[in-house]
Amino acid sequence: MMDKTNLFENMPIPRAVAKLAIPTILSSLVMVLYNLADTYFVGMLNDPIQNAAVTLAAPVLLAFNAVNNLFGVGSSSMMSRALGRKDYETVYRSSAFGFYCALFCGILFSAACTVFKSPLLSLLGADGNTRAATAQYMLWTVSCGAAPAILNVVLAYMVRSEGASLHASLGTMSGCLLNMILDPIFILPWGLNMGAAGAGLATFISNCMACVYFFTLIYLKRKNTFVCLSPKKFSLRREIVLGVCGVGVPASIQNLLNVTGMTILNNFTASFGANAVAAMGITQKINMVPMQMALGMSQGIMPLISYNYSSGNHKRMKNALFFTAKIMFGFLAVVVTGYYFGAEALITCFMKNGEIVAYGTRFLRGFCLGLPFLCTDFLAVGVFQAVGMGREALMFAIMRKIVLEIPALYVLNALFPLYGLAYAQLTAEAVLAVVAVVVLGRLFGRLEKEKKSNIVE
Repeated sequence: MMDKTNLFENMPIPRAVAKLAIPTILSSLVMVLYNLADTYFVGMLNDPIQNAAVTLAAPVLLAFNAVNNLFGVGSSSMMSRALGRKDYETVYRSSAFGFYCALFCGILFSAACTVFKSPLLSLLGADGNTRAATAQYMLWTVSCGAAPAILNVVLAYMVRSEGASLHASLGTMSGCLLNMILDPIFILPWGLNMGAAGAGLATFISNCMACVYFFTLIYLKRKNTFVCLSPKKFSLRREIVLGVCGVGVPASIQNLLNVTGMTILNNFTASFGANAVAAMGITQKINMVPMQMALGMSQGIMPLISYNYSSGNHKRMKNALFFTAKIMFGFLAVVVTGYYFGAEALITCFMKNGEIVAYGTRFLRGFCLGLPFLCTDFLAVGVFQAVGMGREALMFAIMRKIVLEIPALYVLNALFPLYGLAYAQLTAEAVLAVVAVVVLGRLFGRLEKEKKSNIVE
């Protein structure tokens, strides 16, 4: 336990950030690579319909993050803040509440998507050509796989909340690596030749194995961990429910709005044919690599931010944030340059189809320009979630999708059919980045005033 306290309170900022963020970034990177593996191996079939099936199902898989964030982000933030106050009973009860609620929601998610499969496929934009392949992919990833996919991520958040970032990342990475091994065996003609359905089956098995890792880890460390899965600690105490949901609900709504935005984007793209959908899917997967790395870093430092905010060490909290921002912006500047000028080569790695490469090249150049602004927004929302500012996190979610990005999709698609869609995210994130800087400035100004007020008293 003393090692965890030292990490949060005394370890030099660069070392503490590295210890928390690097495993999280590696985990995020491996998760993106396994998503890319799905796209890559399905792409090797050279069948746009199979590739489109993976793309069309993506919003449903993204919807898992609504539950992940509700009980993963919510409970981990509550746990880290309670650790800062040395309130260990709240830590135990928060983890038990998050785990059992996530399990229940995962089972409910599977049942709902199975019962309403037909209208759901239509909503996702699947037509006569892509409907069967999309349904087969979703059988394994959603109907069978929702609960293990959700628990895998929620348990990783909980383990990370007490500073065990490496163990959290090893759990998620083990599942991702297994998925990449299974993908070619299940997807390609020389293996089981299941196409997109094979990618779904590989994902299901991998998520189950990741859950086994976390259950084993928690059992072996049961005397030296704050993560508690005992049903006896589960309760609906008002302070637990409000503490978890106060941060988790805005984070969940943010992801539901992301799903809405992606569904609208895919429906616009689908009107231009399967090649356009396949190109958009490949572009989103490639753009996800730096985006998830930036998200991983902002999530990695959340326990450090939460703990020092709760314990009153606001200077350390601020220094950790600024150090992280400098590293992220430098990295993304390099990525944007490489993506913009190397877009065609990157798309060609996944599909040799000339029309898909032409679409994807223009899409990627638009999407990558939004990455630096996205970085600012990730950091801001990460801080809001870490310190319990659920209202501000919700405000950003609504602004990002409802006020800015979704209207931009309609306007830009009308002005520049198809290709304008790639610039909607840039438009939204640039405006939001300015708001993020202002709100963070006010937060630190308020904390400084509180500090001076306490000194005077």
